[in-house]
Amino acid sequence: MAERDVNSKQNTAISLEELLKVIAPDPDGRKLPPVEQWSPERSVDIDMEIRADGSWWHEGGRINREKLVKLFSTILRKDADGSVWLVTPYEKVVVHVEDAPFMAIRVDRAGEAGADQTLAFKTNVGDVVLAGPDNPIRVETDPETLEPSPYVLVRGRLEARLSRPVFYELAEMAEPHPDDENTLGVWSKGTFFSIGPAL
Repeated sequence: MAERDVNSKQNTAISLEELLKVIAPDPDGRKLPPVEQWSPERSVDIDMEIRADGSWWHEGGRINREKLVKLFSTILRKDADGSVWLVTPYEKVVVHVEDAPFMAIRVDRAGEAGADQTLAFKTNVGDVVLAGPDNPIRVETDPETLEPSPYVLVRGRLEARLSRPVFYELAEMAEPHPDDENTLGVWSKGTFFSIGPAL
């Protein structure tokens, strides 16, 4: 969630550059390996799991070392068939994902509110994602409970589920769709993303 110095509810707009300095002060400190290019022949299942709350588990025990989880997250890949792997050049390990592999734990708005704004999401493993055409926001609604499940694309086919506080903050930023006042959504990088019906 936004800190006071970059609070999305303030009237004063913050620039994207200023925002990124606050939420991602070391942009070069997180270089990702080219997992999409690696095709190891050996694959194993060692009972690795990412639960719906974003926690990582191995053989029934929670992995509590934050640095280890962040390291694993850099070699995560989701294939076209929906399978998720930890990938190295020599081996890939299947990861059982209950919902999405990441959680979006913070959202900030840069620029003037509305069509010119950019929404920046931060995940539980330190990724910073600027929502837009390449990183869309989507919301699935359970047909029985009508409970929304909001996501933002992080990289490749890997998504982050928006935590409840982040989704509430997003809902506070929502405005009617330019062509349909019955649909609410948010703008980011010039793209409108529907998040639900207007009540």
